[in-house]
Amino acid sequence: MSERTWSRGAAAVATLTFDVDAETPILAEGRHYADQPMVMSHQTYGPDVGVPRILDLLDEMRVPATFFVPGWVAEQRPGLAASIIERGHEVGHHSYSHRPPTSLPAGAERADFERALKVFTAQGIEIAGHRAAMWSASHETLSLIAEYGLAYDSSLMGDDRPYHVDTPHGPVVELPVHWSLDDWEQYAYLPAPRIGSVIESPVKVEQMWRAELDGMRHYGCLFNVCMHPFLTGRPGRMLALRNLIIYAQDRADVTFARCRDVAAWAREDTHIPTRPLPTYDLDEAVYPR
Repeated sequence: MSERTWSRGAAAVATLTFDVDAETPILAEGRHYADQPMVMSHQTYGPDVGVPRILDLLDEMRVPATFFVPGWVAEQRPGLAASIIERGHEVGHHSYSHRPPTSLPAGAERADFERALKVFTAQGIEIAGHRAAMWSASHETLSLIAEYGLAYDSSLMGDDRPYHVDTPHGPVVELPVHWSLDDWEQYAYLPAPRIGSVIESPVKVEQMWRAELDGMRHYGCLFNVCMHPFLTGRPGRMLALRNLIIYAQDRADVTFARCRDVAAWAREDTHIPTRPLPTYDLDEAVYPR
């Protein structure tokens, strides 16, 4: 019998996560897109239509979820984060501006991180975890998370089960992600800025995610699905998500949980490994900048 306790006896733990990016990924590409109504309406569909539809589905299926919200989005829509909390779900830190940390100059990541925290504090939203914009965490990111007392990150790909990452301010639980469980790679399309080129069938996506869930049930993993309300919130895709939830519930060995709850279980599990952030001493002659 496995000595793992983070999964609470389940074959796999499913965390349904929704990155409520709204306009921020597009504005991060260039503020001039704010003058393009088609592009902006494509993004506002997420919080305006997708989030309410997703919340209703989660109520219907009686499953909890985690919504990662950029501070700018929460600031522009003051009641949004609270409406998610009121339905029993979690709101996580997803930067302020949705600019990838690895693209920012020195000091800018801290300023962006702190600005988002101030927004959530002003709205009375308790934050336990973080997800980097575009999953592009820097070597500073997890240290900031620990410094400000957050429990977990969900941006890295070093495992398919929770693990610890040591930082100068203490350990952080990592809830790993992977591109195969991100709807952006399946559904995202805009001609400009160019975000994807193929819109996949929801039937294919549901089949692919079922196969991944089965594999994770076999190996005892964290089924950490990343979705975006402006993408998965579309009708046919919502039915595919509903079918996926039903499939998982019918297996009877999958536990649905918020990320903050899984992080708490992982902190109590003495068998969770610690994996350092990858660092390399590279020969410039072999790998020039």
